[in-house]
Amino acid sequence: KAGIPLGVLKVLDPRQLKPDIPETERILTVLDETIVKLEITRLIPRITGSLERYARMLGPELTSSLLEHQKLSMEIQHLLANPGDEENMRAVEQRLKHSLRNILRLFLANPLLYHGLKYEIRVRESAADVFIRAFMEFRDFTLERLLTSPDEEKEKLQFMEDISLRVEKTMETLSALREELAAVTQTRDEQLNRKDKTIEELKTSMENLAKDCKAEIRHIMEEGEKQQKEDEKASQDRCARLKQDAQLLGARLNALVLEHQASELVLKQEKCKAEQEIQKWVQKYDTDMTEKQATYEELQDAYSEEKEQLALLMEKHALLLQEYTEIEEERRMLEEKEEEAAREEARRNDAATCIQAFWKGHLVRSIYKSKLKKAKRKSKSK
Repeated sequence: KAGIPLGVLKVLDPRQLKPDIPETERILTVLDETIVKLEITRLIPRITGSLERYARMLGPELTSSLLEHQKLSMEIQHLLANPGDEENMRAVEQRLKHSLRNILRLFLANPLLYHGLKYEIRVRESAADVFIRAFMEFRDFTLERLLTSPDEEKEKLQFMEDISLRVEKTMETLSALREELAAVTQTRDEQLNRKDKTIEELKTSMENLAKDCKAEIRHIMEEGEKQQKEDEKASQDRCARLKQDAQLLGARLNALVLEHQASELVLKQEKCKAEQEIQKWVQKYDTDMTEKQATYEELQDAYSEEKEQLALLMEKHALLLQEYTEIEEERRMLEEKEEEAAREEARRNDAATCIQAFWKGHLVRSIYKSKLKKAKRKSKSK
């Protein structure tokens, strides 16, 4: 990077491209908003396909808009399948465009909702993704063109010419290296031919050596037969000595068998004693495990009772959460109708809602703590 001009480096590394004037920022803002709208439009079919699942997250206004958009989409598909009424087709198209603009407006007003749905909904790769990536590349290209001055463009062209000259020099060097490689390859082939001739000569000498070895093998075979006869005589003498040793060892083995039988009786008696001791320990283990099982069942009953109490508290929490959601929805509707005059009242409603939620949460926690203390006292008393 030290040898690359600054203008060329900005083109090669898009991360260094930053807007420098308000007009450029406005153009980029429009392109970025268009990319967001395209991504939202890509998610709309998947959301409408599982609208019941996301209804609570979307809210009533956005849910109703999506339902209307779904109906218009089905209506226009029906008209496309049965062409004929062009005026009705144009009217439905206008309504569909208006519905889409309204949905995009609602999503852009709540960016956190869009980002949450974007990471939760998994959409398969489609032609829309290809178009969005192409539009992103167009946005980067537009930014590059807006931020590249004429001088930087000249630096870029000069840099590309320098690279072309370097490539030509590299190709010339590569041609010379190829010629050198061809010469080295030819020399290596000549050396291999010489080695092949040497191998042929060695094969011929080995064949002559094999003929000489055959006579030597015959002589060795004769010597081996003589040695075999002498070894057979010696082995017969050795077998006679081994038979005598075997008889002596047999007598010794009988004596050892009698000795081990006596020790086996002693070990059997010790084994019986050990088995009786093990049986006592097993009975003791069964008794201990029975007592522990009874204790476990008592603890399990106490746990079930506490679990039922926890379920009741969770139901109360769900009701409180639903009330909180309804209060939030009413506050939002009042803000839209009353506009500037109702802002102070809306802040008061928010403060009251937070205090109520905090107080109800405090009550639920205090009830839950008191019940936990009672349950602990019962478990300790048991």
